[in-house]
Amino acid sequence: MSLSSRHLLGLSGVPKEDLQLILDTATTFREVLERPIKKVPTLQGKTIVNLFYENSTRTRISFELAQKRLSADTINFSTSTSSAKKGETFKDTVRNIEAMKVDMIVVRHQSAGVPQYLTKISKANIINAGDGLHEHPTQGLLDMYSIRERLGKLQGLKVCIAGDVAHSRVALSNIFGLKTMGAEVSVCGPSTMIPTGIESFGVKVLHNINDAIANNDVLNVLRIQLERNAGVRIPSLREYHQYFGITTERIEKFNRDILILHPGPINRGVELSSEVADGPYQVILDQVTNGVAIRMAVLYLLGTMHN
Repeated sequence: MSLSSRHLLGLSGVPKEDLQLILDTATTFREVLERPIKKVPTLQGKTIVNLFYENSTRTRISFELAQKRLSADTINFSTSTSSAKKGETFKDTVRNIEAMKVDMIVVRHQSAGVPQYLTKISKANIINAGDGLHEHPTQGLLDMYSIRERLGKLQGLKVCIAGDVAHSRVALSNIFGLKTMGAEVSVCGPSTMIPTGIESFGVKVLHNINDAIANNDVLNVLRIQLERNAGVRIPSLREYHQYFGITTERIEKFNRDILILHPGPINRGVELSSEVADGPYQVILDQVTNGVAIRMAVLYLLGTMHN
C-alpha cells in the first residue's frame, strides 16, 4: 500500500484510501511510542530538512521527534539565523538546501501556496507544516486520529469547529479530511470570524455555541489568533468568553457526552475555561502524542515511496 501523491500539501482532494492508510499506519507507530525504546530504523540514511519561516513549538518539535524516532538525519532551518536575513531569496535558500542532497522538506510559511511552489523547484518530498491561512494537513490528520481513537469511527459523526475559523488553517484541513471520511461538519463562531462562502465546502454555519454543543459529537475549539489581529473582530475577550467560551456548565447542561479537541496553544479563560481544558471531556494532550504518531506515519509513507 502506498499514497497516491509523493507530497502532502493539504487534505483537499486527498482520497479516502490515502487518509485511511495514514491513520492506520499511525496506529502502528502509536504503539512504538509506548515501548521502552521508541526508535525504529525505518528512515535510516534519509535526510529531512525542517524549513520553518514561522514560529512554532508543537509542530516543529513533533516533526523533529518523529524524524528521530524513525532514525532519519534531521536539519533544522530557522530564518532568524539564516542567510535570509542577508537578503537571500527563498528560491536560492531552497536550491542551496537541495544541493546538499536532502530527501524531504517539511515547510511552514506565513504565505499560502509556498509548499506547492516548493514542489516545482525541488526534487524532495514536500510536507506542508502550515502555510498562511491555507492548510495544516498533519494537524487535521492528528485531530481525525484523536477522534477515531476515542469514538471508534469518523463516518457519520457530527463535528463542529468552533472559534476563529477565519484565521485558521486547521479548520480547512479538518473540514476537507473529516468530510472525505464521512463526518458531518459544521462551524460556529461570531459572524466576524466565519469566512464568507464557507458553506460552499458543504459545512453548516452556527452562531450559537449552545446549539453547537447540544447537536454535535465533537467540538474542535480554535484559538482566537491575537497575533493575526483577530481581536479587532470581537468587542472584547471577556465578551467572547461569555457568548462562545466552552465551560463545564455549558457542557453539563447541553451535552455531557461531547468530546473536546483543541490544537493549542490554549487561551485559557477565552475559548476554553481552565476547568474544561484540564477536565474529563477533552483529549488535548492525547492530540499532542498522536501528532508524533501521525507525523511518523506521513514521513514513513512518503520516505519509503519509490519516487
